[in-house]
Amino acid sequence: MERLIEENLHPKQMLERVDTFAQKIAGLGQALGLDLSQFQADHIALRINDSNLAKLAHTAWSELGATISQAQINGRPIVVIAFDTPIPAGAWSIDCLELPYPAPGKIYPSQDWEHIEFVIPSDKTDAQEYLQDIKQRFPSFNLETGMKMKLSSPKGEGERLANPTIAFKKDGVCIKLHPHPLKKIVESEQD
Repeated sequence: MERLIEENLHPKQMLERVDTFAQKIAGLGQALGLDLSQFQADHIALRINDSNLAKLAHTAWSELGATISQAQINGRPIVVIAFDTPIPAGAWSIDCLELPYPAPGKIYPSQDWEHIEFVIPSDKTDAQEYLQDIKQRFPSFNLETGMKMKLSSPKGEGERLANPTIAFKKDGVCIKLHPHPLKKIVESEQD
């Protein structure tokens, strides 16, 4: 655990920074014209560049909840921990932590909180259709200069429920939107 503390990635250290991160998320949402206050903040994700450090983080975060999934997604393990008690993050209460192990050859600019993913319900199964649905629901939606948008349809082994994702990123802060809660996706893997 000393190594996690040295890297400033111990859960206690991360939780001390979660409100500041949530404020950045709210600011990015406002810049996009997305009022996210009425939607569920489904999970929060952190980024780690080293597999051994990710294992230590998995062990440390497991003290705050139970591992509900360790799926292989896009060739790497992604761990989902459901918190025993949801963590407050700004205006939201978050049920789960997403801990992706590092992708081979990819180095993130910083090891820290990376995104918060929100559930905006929809029956769309394709990322492009989901984006059109979001644009209709949020008429003030605006992709400003310098913001990146990525559409994807990540799929875990055995996953039966399509959950297209839209990611918006600027200045190291990322918001992701998807139509179904992560817990529901994990349940679909077990059917």
